[in-house]
Amino acid sequence: MKTKFFYLVLVNLSLLLSSCSNDDDFTVPQSVNSEQSIVSIASDTPELSVLVSALTRADGNLVNVLNGNGPFTVLAPTNTAFNNFLSDNGFNSLDDVPTDVLSQILLNHVIMADVKSTDLTISGSGYASGSATGANNQNISIYFNTENGVTFNGIANVTTADVDASNGTIHIIDAVLGLPDIVDLTVANSNFSSLVAALGAADGDLVTVLQGSGPFTVLAPDNNAFNTFLDGTPLEDVDTATLSQILLNHVVAGSAITSNILIDAGSGYTNTAATAANSNALSLYYNTSDGVTFNGTSTVMSADIVGTNGIIHAVDAVIDIPTVVTFAAADPNFSTLVTALTDLTPNTDFVSILSRTEGGNSDGINPDFTVFAPTNDAFDDLASIPEESALTQVLLHHVIGGANVTSSNLNNPGNTTAQTLQSDNITITLPGSGDNIANITDGSGSSDVGIIAVDVQAGNGVIHVINKVMIPNL
Repeated sequence: MKTKFFYLVLVNLSLLLSSCSNDDDFTVPQSVNSEQSIVSIASDTPELSVLVSALTRADGNLVNVLNGNGPFTVLAPTNTAFNNFLSDNGFNSLDDVPTDVLSQILLNHVIMADVKSTDLTISGSGYASGSATGANNQNISIYFNTENGVTFNGIANVTTADVDASNGTIHIIDAVLGLPDIVDLTVANSNFSSLVAALGAADGDLVTVLQGSGPFTVLAPDNNAFNTFLDGTPLEDVDTATLSQILLNHVVAGSAITSNILIDAGSGYTNTAATAANSNALSLYYNTSDGVTFNGTSTVMSADIVGTNGIIHAVDAVIDIPTVVTFAAADPNFSTLVTALTDLTPNTDFVSILSRTEGGNSDGINPDFTVFAPTNDAFDDLASIPEESALTQVLLHHVIGGANVTSSNLNNPGNTTAQTLQSDNITITLPGSGDNIANITDGSGSSDVGIIAVDVQAGNGVIHVINKVMIPNL
């Protein structure tokens, strides 16, 4: 699964001598040769003298590191590039840069592989992994694009490529690669231009938010995903408050979730930065059984794009605000429930009803909904699934209308009684017995229904998972 879905695109990096040669600012001295180390060649190249001074001054003894066996690929900024970087960042000289920061900046120019233009095919663009440390102690990503010469992170151009050394290769560039946050990496990649535009248009100054300390995990829809989602509607016609919530539904705040974490977990729920009733964080369902999907609609195309303050996973669809139906359909643990709500009860449009987001409906069934969702095992424990008329009443007995009842709204300890859409009451008792978070007494008087997971928050209600099908007083 890792091989198929989670990788950094190292093999796609293509450095084209023909596209760079006309823009060379200088020529590497003829005296240098491939028997010299990367540091030795840099030391013999006058226009790389600031780089050598930086390597000498930085923490981590980087001169000795780059004199090692490697192989390394070094993106070497010229003196002019360093001087511009110092000026742009308010430093009077190299001595003003903290040595730990300087070390990370320099490491962000080092790829731990020998990447030569002759070794690689032209693929256009992608990500390589530098050696600086970013979110979750992962190596910071470097974005490359070969549409017009060779650029890195949208700011640095290769001016001289394939300077061979004994322990790797040097590619000389005309700008220093600062340490990118997730916004920088998104802006650099033109495939995310629609996302960048949306972040700028939405309420809440989301660009500034995502430049914060984080950490963040961002599920980044590409331009094709936005085009499909908008379906011809101009971005400027989308309500900016709604747009903000949709974008925040792609952000997990407070953690940088790598591909390994997702794979190890397999499937489950986390919370996004978007909010629903009572400012509760929206839930996000992930599943790695066949690719990596979110809410059953969006698939990871490229994972582990690492910045200083978070990790980006590129996805192929915009993740809209979920309803309770969204989660039921996405989570295979509810497949029998979905069948019951659809195929087995064709005369009641449960999907449309439970997808409602507005009140004032003529039948009096209005969101928010609180749904007690039986697992597949809960349905399997039934002697048989009732015929349609009885099953319809059973399903209605699992829904409270007009209320978003989370676990924090329940009496604890104590009982909480509520009327279901079927009209019979259920009583929830906290704390539960055994492994149950809480117990439920259903309309038939059975008190051994257990709530085993709580607070799956949708845009139009909340789901609690139960281990037994509740039966009304039929």
